[in-house]
Amino acid sequence: MFQHDTICALATASGIAAISVIRVSGEHSFEICEHIFRRKNKNPENKALKSHHIYFGTINNGDEIIDEVLLSVFRSPHSYTGEDAFEISCHGSAYIQQKILELLIDKGARIAKPGEFTMRAFLNAKLDLSQAEAVADLIASHSKSSHSLALEQMRGGFSSKIKALRQQLVNFASLIELELDFSEEDVEFADRAQLSLLLSILKNEISALVNSFAMGNVLKHGIPVAIIGKPNVGKSTLLNSLLNEERAIVSEIPGTTRDTIEDTLTIKGVTFRFIDTAGLRDSFDEIENFGIERTYQKIEQASIVLYVVDIKETSVEEIKEALIDFEKHIENKSKRFIIIANKTDLLEKAPQHFSDLLSMEVIYISAKRKENINLITDTLLKSVATENTTDITMISNIRHYEALVKTNEAIHQVELGINNKITGDLIAIDIRTALFHLGEITGEISSDEILGNIFSSFCIGK
Repeated sequence: MFQHDTICALATASGIAAISVIRVSGEHSFEICEHIFRRKNKNPENKALKSHHIYFGTINNGDEIIDEVLLSVFRSPHSYTGEDAFEISCHGSAYIQQKILELLIDKGARIAKPGEFTMRAFLNAKLDLSQAEAVADLIASHSKSSHSLALEQMRGGFSSKIKALRQQLVNFASLIELELDFSEEDVEFADRAQLSLLLSILKNEISALVNSFAMGNVLKHGIPVAIIGKPNVGKSTLLNSLLNEERAIVSEIPGTTRDTIEDTLTIKGVTFRFIDTAGLRDSFDEIENFGIERTYQKIEQASIVLYVVDIKETSVEEIKEALIDFEKHIENKSKRFIIIANKTDLLEKAPQHFSDLLSMEVIYISAKRKENINLITDTLLKSVATENTTDITMISNIRHYEALVKTNEAIHQVELGINNKITGDLIAIDIRTALFHLGEITGEISSDEILGNIFSSFCIGK
């Protein structure tokens, strides 16, 4: 109902800066612009503001000059929103920003809601819904991997795949719908064998997208790595060495770390979220036990676990027993455990009993001296194997994941229907369900509630 309003917002971060950009979009944009913008060196024979041109001039409130600015012009439909739009590049004074916004509102614009510029781009078919969501992901990207993932989705790689899958289903759905019009004549326009083959191909492609969510999600948010072990084995020292700063308190007193400490590190474009946990031991301290309980929660949430042991004080049997104990607490049995044999600086010679650990993944380090820390980071990078992810389409959005899972369930029902030779009208219902869920991803099928939830998470001005 507000789509015909002219909206405005600060597109750059608020506060003092060298320059600020104020964005305006809507059908009355240039009427408002005429009231507040005065061009310098204007050619009398060329009064119109041309699209995709930048003009130098002033923003005026009557005879009062507020600022000298650059005005970027984007006429419909060749703008981000698909509407008439312009951007004011002004000096980054908070006072100037506020005065220009007040002036725009006074002349008929209103402040944009979060994500309203991008919502208008979607409503005007400049972007589909998955591309619009990727805009927010691109803004929030914090590493090369999350940036690449968001950029690929924003450029339509994922959308194109979904639209192609949906179109193949639409073609068969139309033939089955046609059969319903001739139900009394008992004819088949849709070859059931071809439909079964298509469904098998679709299921494989959708399953690949569903399975990509685990990797896509960690690349987007950072790969969680839990650092666990008994008290005083050097977990906090290891965290500080990885981050190259004194992030965690290091003490010889056992049980110093009673809650989890988290920080991120980007290694060659991949973000890792390191979690230093409370030491695992039997304790009568209620607060420490809360910390130990949280440690097990973090182990469950982590993709990779670094199990730190004191190489001088820990036996191989103790390590094996601990790993068995972890399995009792963890549902995901495929979770990767890397044993970090710490405090090699205290050894006079290589420990003989650790030869039994050759069957396990062990890295020998001295966290105190920062020796072999690079072996840990190299191993973490290899475990992600991002070099193979650049050529495949991945999903990182939980809404897309849920829609694809429901699509696969509907396709499975279609397959069962074909195998059981049920009537075309019942098969058509399940195909429509699959089409519905695929359409939800790109916005071909959407509701005000879905759009509201998606765009409310955007920043104002985008």
